[in-house]
Order: sequence, then structure tokens, then C-alpha cells
Amino acid sequence: MNKFKKNEKSKLFQEIFGLHAVTAALQNPKRQHFELNIIKKYSNLASNLKKKIKNIKIYNNKDFFKKFGNQNINQGIVLKSTYLKQQSFEDFLISEKKNSHSLILILDQITDTQNIGSILRSCSLFGCRGIIVAKNNSPEITSNIIKSASGAVEDVNYIKVTNINRIIKTLKKNKYWIYGLDHLKESKKLSSLISLKTVFVLGSENSGIRDLIKKECDDIISLPFKPNNKYKIDSLNVSNAASIAMYEYFTKYFS
Repeated sequence: MNKFKKNEKSKLFQEIFGLHAVTAALQNPKRQHFELNIIKKYSNLASNLKKKIKNIKIYNNKDFFKKFGNQNINQGIVLKSTYLKQQSFEDFLISEKKNSHSLILILDQITDTQNIGSILRSCSLFGCRGIIVAKNNSPEITSNIIKSASGAVEDVNYIKVTNINRIIKTLKKNKYWIYGLDHLKESKKLSSLISLKTVFVLGSENSGIRDLIKKECDDIISLPFKPNNKYKIDSLNVSNAASIAMYEYFTKYFS
């Protein structure tokens, strides 16, 4: 059963908020923009943005709050834009074949939008061009994810697939090495293991990677850290773990 079946796509447009997220969306030629709503603080941006979008509405703080809510969340800037069409897995894989090295993430049952947004942002910085998730247990790209990603949604593919196991098998046939991250496993030095074509699989913080997916991984690895026994802090946030793993890949093949 798909618990994410009902989502924002019941609307004809998506609301994008936050200065970085909106600025990035306006730079993306794959989107069509309908309306930009800003507070007077951003009036100087209006003249620069008229080439990107003609319908710009400027509000005082009080009226903006009445219509769009707390500025601590939306930063006083809201863009109404079309949804971003994502590549299929097949098309994404074809585009990655052109590269001598390739980094992909698979997120298994990670549903927290803040974490997904943070992971997308790190992907954009560390050379990962795609995140693969399961259709039935992953959210769509929501306004909250877009804001958390701080523009990275425009750059990194978020690919929903029916069967992650089947995708892993296809990636293996295309010479990818699959690393499952599990904090309960004895840690290994990741930098010495990473291959040119790498996939990192990350599971939810509560249950980790599902066993049927873990069995398909070529290696199960853990990032070294010192647990805080006093306050019972014994694991990394999944977005932090993803960033560290991608950083190790980045330093080996990009720096």
C-alpha cells in the first residue's frame, strides 16, 4: 500500500518558499512559473527577476503573513511553479554511463522530509547526481523538501522506482559496487573501499536497511565514531551519515 499516494500534486502548481530554493527554481528552464510573492524587503530583486517571471506581487509583512503564514518558515518569498519532472531510472543510468565515475544513493524507507532535503543538498555539493527511492514508502518532492534542499532539487535527480532490489541488480550489471551503511556493523575504512562506480544504501534511523535489500549489497560498512554512553547517543543522523560517506567518495575522485 502506498501511504504517500495523496500528495501535493493534486494542485496544478507547487509552492516553493525560501530565498535559495526560489532563486534556484527561477534559474531552472525546465520549470514554468506562474506567480512570485515577496515582501518589500526583496523589492530590489523584482526588477532583476522580471526576465524570469512577469507576475510579481509585493506585500507588506502583515498582509504576507495573512496569506502565506510564518516568515520564519517561508522567509517572505513564495513562488508558484510547475512540478519538476524527474528522469526515469533508465534515462538516468544512460546519462551516468557517460561519466568515468559515478555516485548514487539509495534511500530505503527514509520518510523524514528534512532529512531528504538535507541529503539532496549534500548530493549537489559532493558530486552525487541521483537519489533512488521506492514509490510505495517515500514522499514526493514537497515544498518542505525543496526548502531544506536549498536549491539542490533543481540539480539532483530524485527517482522513484517500484522495486529497489531489481534496481540494485541492474546497477551491479553496470559495474556499480553497492555499499550498505549499517551503524551496528564493525567499521571499516571507507576511503580504501570506494570504487569508481559507487552506490551507498541508507536505511531509516529506526529500522535500518531492510534485510532483503541488505542481502543484495556487496559490502556492509559502518562509519567510525565514538558513542556517547553517558547520554546514550550511539548513532548518526541519516543525513549526516550520507554526507560523510559522500565526502569520502568526493575526496577520492573529485579533489
